[in-house]
Amino acid sequence: MPIAHISILEGRGKAAKAELIREVTDAICRSIGAPQQAVRVLIHEVAKEEWGIGGETAESLGR
Repeated sequence: MPIAHISILEGRGKAAKAELIREVTDAICRSIGAPQQAVRVLIHEVAKEEWGIGGETAESLGR
């Protein structure tokens, strides 16, 4: 069973995350022929103060 782990910054709404899950599932099914019911997508939301970009936190950069 394919499992996709996706890390994103916190703050996106339920609809955006549901669309991400649908799109990733579709891409996996198309690319490797996995049945849709076998695909798992896990979203890990990371706090902006815990996400580093170029030596700074995403929060301090206004992301």
